[in-house]
Amino acid sequence: MGVAALISWFVTAFVGLYLLAVWLIENDVTQRGAAASRLPGPVILGHVLLALTGLVFWVIHLLFGAASWGWAAVGVLAGIATLGLTMFSRWIPVHVAYVAAESGKHGRRVADYDFPAERAFPLPVVVGHGLLASTTVTLVVLAMLGVGGS
Repeated sequence: MGVAALISWFVTAFVGLYLLAVWLIENDVTQRGAAASRLPGPVILGHVLLALTGLVFWVIHLLFGAASWGWAAVGVLAGIATLGLTMFSRWIPVHVAYVAAESGKHGRRVADYDFPAERAFPLPVVVGHGLLASTTVTLVVLAMLGVGGS
């Protein structure tokens, strides 16, 4: 169960890094008048750093069998999830507005609007990242509770 959690964590991290790359590419802060991102940099950075820290804690737990490191990883996952849900809730209005603008219902083109960088996040990738993250949390907690252990 612990190794399955590790694999899930890595896959989730790689999908998250894809979203980070999209955000960094699209977030042109040098362009005057560009729409400010609704995802604050410190929240993104905190999410990424906590995810990496938790992953290191989990690897230490798996390598040395120290339960305290595993429970620390669970605690860090709570912080990761909080920041992730915060970003998700701030992304939803941007996505809804962008989809509405793409539909042309308002008689204006997408180019007439000024959207923040996160408008470029593909919906399936965002949903996939969230589902993978939920799977990771579930697997880590189950592993710490001894489910599926030998």
